[in-house]
Amino acid sequence: MLPTGRNALRCAGLLAGLLWSAAPSLAADSPPAADALQARYAEMRPQLARSPFRRPLLLQSNDSTSAPLGEVWAVLDQPFDAVAALLRQPQHWCDILLLQTNVKRCAPAGANGQGRLDVAVARRYTDAADQAQSLSFNFDVPARLPDYLSVSLSADQGPVGTQNYRLRFSAVPAGARQTFMHLSYAYETGLAARLATSAYLASAGKDKVGFTIAGRDAEGRPQYVRGMQGVAERNTMRYFLAIESFLGTASAPVEERLRSFHAALERYPAQLHETEQDEYLAMKRREIQLR
Repeated sequence: MLPTGRNALRCAGLLAGLLWSAAPSLAADSPPAADALQARYAEMRPQLARSPFRRPLLLQSNDSTSAPLGEVWAVLDQPFDAVAALLRQPQHWCDILLLQTNVKRCAPAGANGQGRLDVAVARRYTDAADQAQSLSFNFDVPARLPDYLSVSLSADQGPVGTQNYRLRFSAVPAGARQTFMHLSYAYETGLAARLATSAYLASAGKDKVGFTIAGRDAEGRPQYVRGMQGVAERNTMRYFLAIESFLGTASAPVEERLRSFHAALERYPAQLHETEQDEYLAMKRREIQLR
């Protein structure tokens, strides 16, 4: 049964967070795409140095209710070879996705586990795994070059009238010890999803905020974007932090990865707080055993 109301938006939003689409300038996975991303890095370095996140990270989004879009541009403190070796493998995307509270199961499928990710997403993070909705995403690595990686996922249909999910992760070296990455996601909503979104944003989601500063109050305090743009930004940041946490703990016990991700979320409590650490760890320990 498809989720409705507040839960529909939550489920659809998390699914959107699983799936990113390339910017138009990076549509062709070829050496020119690698050159384009390196040129983008050179262009964005002054902005990255002045990032409001106080680290080389920029977050962009739109406020569309019919075609939400979120993007992250960031420098990772991981060498490109290590990033490429890990993220070209579908099972590691399951490791990343399973960090999210509403993702209850994930497994590579298809020929030799290479062509698909079978994912179960719950309407509420408190739901049991057997209550989650099963979805399959096509997995592909369009480009795997010595100085460029791109990974894509896609799904034509989602819950509650959502469709055309597209994912793209792209990366190039940023010196010998770092990696410049671009992460974006896009999906489309039908009438049912737009109605659910409107209901959520008028009730439980009305006080939720994103990361972009829309203005300041009389005392000079930042006022952050809300509404659908806030939804897009929160989802984008969750999945960026999941990728970063995985890369930093890939060779460590799973428990360390879980703690790293939860701590990363808690750095932005106004936007990303959902669970206390003990609740999150207990939930994920159970779900990872079911994998």
